[in-house]
Amino acid sequence: MYDTKYVILIAIAFIIAITSPMWYHAVVGKVIAEPELELPPGHCIEDKEWMKANHMRLLKEWRDEVVRHADRTYYSFTYPGEAYDKNTETCFKCHTSKANFCDKCHDYNGVTPNCWDCHATPELVNK
Repeated sequence: MYDTKYVILIAIAFIIAITSPMWYHAVVGKVIAEPELELPPGHCIEDKEWMKANHMRLLKEWRDEVVRHADRTYYSFTYPGEAYDKNTETCFKCHTSKANFCDKCHDYNGVTPNCWDCHATPELVNK
């Protein structure tokens, strides 16, 4: 056990490296607040928390169901009896600005979806 001091130094360095985000937060003390989104009047096709967690999965399911099965109608489970067209234009009727809605949230979460490489943005649809 001649290398005990090196093992202890490596363990300490490892613990410091793993906990460095907590140390950084303690020193800097900045917390980035969630962005204030431009919310439309009324309600979305599902409740806010569900959409926040599942909107991308919903859009992918819509894509698959429309393209592969020609199923174009979505029935809300949060608001029974309400039906919506499976189309991004359904979203753009209420969420009229990509910059004030989509981009703010995606930038905050550090994601870059490639939806708009092919699809029209709300600003183009609502003209």
